[in-house]
Amino acid sequence: MDLFGFSFLFEGYAFMKEREMEKVRISFADGSVREVYKDMSLFELAKEYENDFKYSIVAAKVNNDIKELGFKLSEDCRVQFLDLTDEDGMRIYRRSLHFILVKAVRDVFPGRTVVISHSISKGVYCELRGEEPVTAGDLKRIEKRMREIVNERIPFVKKMMSTEEAKDIYKKNGRLDKFHAIEYRTKPYVSVYRCGDYEDYFYGYMVPDTGYITRFSLMEYPPGFIMSYPTKYDPLVIPPFGEQKKLFEVFREYKRWGHILGIDNVGELNDTVKTCGVSDLLRISEALHEKKIAQIADMITDTRHNKKLVLISGPSSSGKTTFANRLAIQLKVNGKKPVTISLDDYFVDREKTPIDENGEFDFEALDAIDVKLFNQQLSELINGREVEVPIFNFPKGCRECCGRKLMLAEDQILIIEGIHGLNEKLTASIPAESKFKIYVSALTSMNIDDHNRIPSTDTRIIRRIVRDYQFRGSNAANTIKRWPSVRRGEDRNIFPYQEEADIMFNSSLMYELGVLKVYAEPLLNEVDGLHAEYSEAKRLIEFLSYFLPIDSKEIPSNSIIREFIGGSCF
Repeated sequence: MDLFGFSFLFEGYAFMKEREMEKVRISFADGSVREVYKDMSLFELAKEYENDFKYSIVAAKVNNDIKELGFKLSEDCRVQFLDLTDEDGMRIYRRSLHFILVKAVRDVFPGRTVVISHSISKGVYCELRGEEPVTAGDLKRIEKRMREIVNERIPFVKKMMSTEEAKDIYKKNGRLDKFHAIEYRTKPYVSVYRCGDYEDYFYGYMVPDTGYITRFSLMEYPPGFIMSYPTKYDPLVIPPFGEQKKLFEVFREYKRWGHILGIDNVGELNDTVKTCGVSDLLRISEALHEKKIAQIADMITDTRHNKKLVLISGPSSSGKTTFANRLAIQLKVNGKKPVTISLDDYFVDREKTPIDENGEFDFEALDAIDVKLFNQQLSELINGREVEVPIFNFPKGCRECCGRKLMLAEDQILIIEGIHGLNEKLTASIPAESKFKIYVSALTSMNIDDHNRIPSTDTRIIRRIVRDYQFRGSNAANTIKRWPSVRRGEDRNIFPYQEEADIMFNSSLMYELGVLKVYAEPLLNEVDGLHAEYSEAKRLIEFLSYFLPIDSKEIPSNSIIREFIGGSCF
């Protein structure tokens, strides 16, 4: 080789070494900055910081976009590690646990399929398809296999394939739930994960390997079972099981409605849209709502009960206002005259409002309400006496008496809507036989496919994003930013009391996510990578991509969904 050849090789080698030594600048949430070698993986970087975290780092946000730990850092960026105290981190933990469950069932019962259905008591309700019901012995075998998979620390390996290729594979293998889930998606590719000898499609990210998933338990819950796991509030402890019979029955009822409508998953909903069956679906869904509201009105006006006070509560974006208006109409049909009182008018004066952990006014705390005055006036009203109802002056931050007198006649019923409606402390002075408590929430047990469920929380945040933009002038980023605070208030003030309700009303509509998609997608697309809320907006866009759009023109003006998209007669 001549001198020129040696020179060329040397320069090429030097160039490669220079590339290997190239560095990128990483900035962290605490404001610190450091340089690392280019193409360093997040996994390697996380190892250097793991002692700063009490719980396992499971992923990271890179420029506000969630990345798995296998991601390599190729340019200057911002990095925020995610552990199990972060909602996204716990979501990744649960998804990886679901994969381990599915693999274990496949290993133990090759001919059976597990269906991951809906949340219940800090866990998820599942069923095994087949003629034989699941037994305690079956669950012991499944859980034993799950723990073996965890101990083997099997990597989750992501593989990208074209959507068309994935559809062909799923159709050929008879996995029609997954075929229909991606049948109408316009995205050209899908992410498939392999764990050992098992491959499956899951919507979202995974931990690096099965060894990260150490805490879970299985419990019989006929006709299926419950898989429990920790929460982000205490990732080392599985919360004790709390019976939720009423909530469980509402989910079962929703399933029955799905069977009536011929829709158990997103694929079947999309088939209905594609074959122009939306009009019938819409009318039947609305009729089921109306029938249920009428039944609740009948229960309230049953002369054996003689209810004088109706309390309506539920989490954010459940459609409580429209429900209360529709219930009032049905009560009028039954010969009653509903009267509404707003809990907001019983706020304590601003200087007496409790302060939350962030030093801000906590208007959602029960102590933010003058419970003593509220109970006193309720008692007087129910006993036929006249009271002067206050009005809260929000600009001044105090209650005012404006001469608004109220007295209940024999044919009148008092309706109160508010987050504390199911908390017995709110109406402690009122006899139980005079009260009727209603819990309203958008509960869905429709799945994307057998292994990817639709959380009710996702439906509610999409409702709220649309409503906040339509009626409150708030963009999607602001709604997403406030959502964790809303959820904390619900966990503290609403969910602990939901089983206290006399009846639960599911405000979810089978068709609604196809409608909300039309309104929400443009708002979510405005949230770019400069926003801390970008990863959540991206996740919701991905979620909505499974649904075909549905035109809202045929939705009646009294529909609960009108409370969010506009055009409500209320």
